[in-house]
Amino acid sequence: MKRIYILTPEHSVLQVIAGTQYCFNTVNNFLIQSGKEALFEVQLLGLKTEVFPSGPNFSITPDILLKDADRADLIIIPPLFGDLPTAIDANKKFIPWINEQYHQGVEIASLCIGAFLLGATGLLDGKKVSTHWGFTDLFREMYPEVDVQDGSIVTEESGIYSSGGANSYWNLLLHLVEKFTDRETAITLAKYFAIDIDRNSQSPFTIFSGQKKHQDEAVKKAQELIEEMIEDKISVETLAEKVAVGRRSFERRFKRVTNNSVLEYIQRVKIEAAKRSFESTMKNISEVMFDVGYSDTKAFRNTFKKITGLTPLEYRNKYNKLAQN
Repeated sequence: MKRIYILTPEHSVLQVIAGTQYCFNTVNNFLIQSGKEALFEVQLLGLKTEVFPSGPNFSITPDILLKDADRADLIIIPPLFGDLPTAIDANKKFIPWINEQYHQGVEIASLCIGAFLLGATGLLDGKKVSTHWGFTDLFREMYPEVDVQDGSIVTEESGIYSSGGANSYWNLLLHLVEKFTDRETAITLAKYFAIDIDRNSQSPFTIFSGQKKHQDEAVKKAQELIEEMIEDKISVETLAEKVAVGRRSFERRFKRVTNNSVLEYIQRVKIEAAKRSFESTMKNISEVMFDVGYSDTKAFRNTFKKITGLTPLEYRNKYNKLAQN
């Protein structure tokens, strides 16, 4: 029997806690119906006898309190909610216990922005992690020693698992079910919950808004120029000249504060503009390509797919309602 503790933190997402519990209990039901024994002992673990995760309207009664917890096989940290430093502080008593369990060989899984509580343990330092695409900049700011995987759905390293944004947590749950049972059971579960078992990227859902929470005014000016010159072919040399910074210094400063090279940033801004055009207009691929400063169809297609995980045509057909009619 595998003991799974699902944490019930204050300032967390109730639906994910319930969904996670439902997932592993459903696997137990599948096993029992097939003549096997249940595999998972699933318990909600809390700091108090009654927890109000997302406000006063709903509460959780944990099955067990932290002070009474035994060694687990797997600990699952659900997403936090609201102001993250406040949420982490409210749940800081979990942190030494999570560390102790991990060093005893227990595996840890964080779902979506549950990674922020896991990051506070220090266990992620020097390791890879996935989290919601909308929080990667804040995560890097709070935990600079962690290697955040942009756009990744599931990341696994050294007995630590993490998932990307929102409903991506189901993909991590399927990954864990397959690990503890087998592929067949995971596929059955995926069909039962109507989940794409092999989805591996958040990229199609990512909205790129630019990393501007920094104090480098020359880089900010360059970012503004990139957005203003969306239809032009922009060179690193031109940008460096316009902000009056030497090229090598400019590239180094740009990478440090945005976590993108200048060329990567230009590509992401252009592809974001292309995505919005595909979503809201009936322009064809070539028109959109020219609008965002590309003249080579192959280069545009390859860059678009690299960033979004879909070809321009696939993206338009998926997200433009007019194109679907």
